Amino acid sequence: MRRVLITGGAGFIGANFVLHLSKASPADRLIVLDKLTYAGNIENLKALTEGPNYRFVKGDINDAALVDGLFHDEAIDTVVNFAAESHVDRSILGPRDFVETNILGTFTLLEAARKYWLRGEGRPEGKRFLHVSTDEVYGSLGATGLFTETTAYSPNSPYAASKASSDHLVRAYFHTYGLPVVTTNCSNNYGPFQFPEKLIPLMVINALKGKPLPVYGDGQNVRDWLFVEDHCKAIALVLNKGRLGETYNVGGRNEKKNIDIVKLICSLVDERAQKDSGLRKDFPFEGSRSSLIHFVKDRPGHDRRYAIDCSKIEKELGWTPEHAFEDGIRKTVDWYMDNRAWWERILSGEYTEYYNLQYGKRLG
Repeated sequence: MRRVLITGGAGFIGANFVLHLSKASPADRLIVLDKLTYAGNIENLKALTEGPNYRFVKGDINDAALVDGLFHDEAIDTVVNFAAESHVDRSILGPRDFVETNILGTFTLLEAARKYWLRGEGRPEGKRFLHVSTDEVYGSLGATGLFTETTAYSPNSPYAASKASSDHLVRAYFHTYGLPVVTTNCSNNYGPFQFPEKLIPLMVINALKGKPLPVYGDGQNVRDWLFVEDHCKAIALVLNKGRLGETYNVGGRNEKKNIDIVKLICSLVDERAQKDSGLRKDFPFEGSRSSLIHFVKDRPGHDRRYAIDCSKIEKELGWTPEHAFEDGIRKTVDWYMDNRAWWERILSGEYTEYYNLQYGKRLG
């Protein structure tokens, strides 16, 4: 039985991974540490019950005393680090939080692992520290080419720079101290539980409500899209079988232009609303929702194209993405349609007050 500390486990990818691992490795004890900032949502984990195999702790990965206490009290032997500030626009407006969480927070976790795992000589058996990162550390691609694990880092936003810094720290702890680390760099994720400010959920919700659909620049920016369930399976595989000290790129092999994604979402929302009389009643709209699309000034440092070469994880570990984009995006649109209460509470701001009242004392 592993004792797995999952940081940022109430966020989008983290929560999906916690739910996946609870089913895939039911004997593991999962300790979820999350600060429950704006994007952390305890309701994402409501399917789990605290007990011998699951514990939730509200806290900051920068709190060294808390992190050390968890390593000691829970005898942590595995770490999966999702905790991060991850929105590029927010990093442009307020980069300090990104430096503190993504760089200093990762440092705090690495120090705790070094302290508790490296008391003897050599690399500790059975220990793993998996650091989850992004393809944005590589910078921007031209019209052709793919990011590989050996692509030089060239981050263009404060968010990307903070993640690049944390990646370098993780690598340094392997080469300097022999800490048993692995790193994954993923392409853009989408799927259930993604915070509504991100491109795909924002467009689904705005299209449903008949609100404007703002698209940066000319809409020709290209991203490789990865369904979150496929990503979670890749992380679990790297956690179990990845070579220590290595980096694995995880991509969906689904390159799409932003404008094409928005148009597809409009057609899917139109299609679903046409079939669902309840949605038509609650969110009346005449015509095609593609008429809501409008272009806005591009954001600073907006990388033109990302695309990942994931052949390493495919060849070494046998992972391949299972979802074509058209399949995954339909599932995603349906999820947001079927879980209105989830995003309506977030958009109302009610969930922040709810967590403070319900979880502040018990989990704080």
